[in-house]
Amino acid sequence: MAADALSATALGPSAPHASVPDASARRRRSRRGRLAVRYALLTAGALIVLFPMYMTVVNSLLAPALLDRQPPLLFPVHPIWDTYVRAWTMGHLGVYLRNSVIQTAIIVTGQLVTSILAAYSFVFLRYPLRRTLFIVFLSTMMIPFEVTMITNLDTIDSLGWYNSFQGLTVPFLATGFGTFLLRQAFLQIPKDLKEAAALDGYGHFRFLARVAVPLARPVVAALAVFSFLSAWNQYLWPLLVTGDNDNVRTVQIGLKALQGSQIQDLNVTLAGAVIAVAPLLILLVIFQKQLVRSLTGAVK
Repeated sequence: MAADALSATALGPSAPHASVPDASARRRRSRRGRLAVRYALLTAGALIVLFPMYMTVVNSLLAPALLDRQPPLLFPVHPIWDTYVRAWTMGHLGVYLRNSVIQTAIIVTGQLVTSILAAYSFVFLRYPLRRTLFIVFLSTMMIPFEVTMITNLDTIDSLGWYNSFQGLTVPFLATGFGTFLLRQAFLQIPKDLKEAAALDGYGHFRFLARVAVPLARPVVAALAVFSFLSAWNQYLWPLLVTGDNDNVRTVQIGLKALQGSQIQDLNVTLAGAVIAVAPLLILLVIFQKQLVRSLTGAVK
C-alpha cells in the first residue's frame, strides 16, 4: 500500500507535463500546414502571372504554322532561334533600345533629383505655405496625363523640341508621386538626428547626401524602379513627339512598327516583345530586395 501510494504520488504531478510535448507538436504541425497553404497559394498566383510571359517565349520560338494549333503547344519541340535575330536586325531594335535607354535614364535621374530635393524641403525646411505647396504637388497625381497632353505637345513644338530627347523627357522630370513617397520616408528620420548633424556642422546638402538619402535608400531604389517601368513602357507620348524619326523613337514604337512592317510573322513580333521586356526583368531581379524593403518599412 505504501509503495502504491508512493508510486501514485511520484507519477501524479508528471501527468500534466506529459501533454506539453503533444501540444507543442500540434502547434508545429498547424504552423507547417499554414505555411504549406500559403506557399501553395503564392505558387499558384505566380504561375497565373508568369504563364502569359512563358507562352510569349514559347510562341516566339514556334513556326508560324504552329501558332494557331489547338490545343496550343506548351513547349517548343523544334525551337526557331532565328526569330530573335530577325527581330533584332530587320526590326532595328538595337537603335530603339538605345533610344529607350537614353530616354529612361534621363527621366529616372530627373525624377530622383527633383523628388529628393522637394521631399527634403517639405520635411526639414520651414517656409510659408509649405503645406499648401505639398497639397498642390499631390493634386498633380489626380490629373490624367491626357488632360495636359495637348498643352505639353504645343509647348514642346514651340520650343523646337519636336523629334528630340528633350521633348521625350522634359515633361516627366518631376513627379508628385515620387515627392510623396520620399517625403514619407524622410518623415521617419528622427528630428534629433538632424539636430545632432547640425551641431557637427552639417548643412542641408551635406545632411541630405550623407544621412537622409542613405537612410531612405530602399525607398529611393523603389522609386527608381517605378520611374524606370513608367518611362520604359511609355507609348502614346513618344508616338506623338517623335514623328517618323527613328533616331529618337523608343522600343515600344519600334514594336508597333515591327508588327506593321513587311515582317508578317507573328513569332518575330513576339520575339521583339521578349527582347523589349528583358531589361525590365533584369532590373526587377536586381532591385527586388529594395522593393520589398520599401513596402515593409525602409527607415529604422
